[in-house]
Amino acid sequence: MSVYDFEVKSIRGETVSLSEYRGNVLLIVNVASKCGFTPQYKGLQELYDKYKERGLVVLGFPCNQFGRQEPGTEEEIMEFCETNYNVTFPMFAKIEVIGEHAHPLYKYLCNEAPGILGTKAVKWNFTKFLVDREGNVVDRFAPSVAPEDLEKHIEKLLQA
Repeated sequence: MSVYDFEVKSIRGETVSLSEYRGNVLLIVNVASKCGFTPQYKGLQELYDKYKERGLVVLGFPCNQFGRQEPGTEEEIMEFCETNYNVTFPMFAKIEVIGEHAHPLYKYLCNEAPGILGTKAVKWNFTKFLVDREGNVVDRFAPSVAPEDLEKHIEKLLQA
């Protein structure tokens, strides 16, 4: 099993198979528009701009489970991202990342890359999962890790 086995809904409502991203390095992030970490959208977009030609794709998954910091509709979320951060990387429909209704993708990500002390749950917005070109989850980064601090990890996977 790999991330390529999952389907998700785009922010515009289309079903997307993650197998469409086969062969790319993926940075999967649960995002929110009203969070202290929201300015990370800028860094995520900069990573995408810098490395997309070499095979990096950032995937943004809005989630309203942490402090209700993503209350908007998909349309409002996309407008916010485009207007404030010029986001062009793929964005998806709002999902749950914890609990019994967590999206199967996030259950898989958390199982493959547990957090500190082996915890499997996502603790907050802007938790980042790094996936290699074969669809394997290789690392997990806390919300406090800035996107630019991931460059050496991304470079390593892009060169592999």
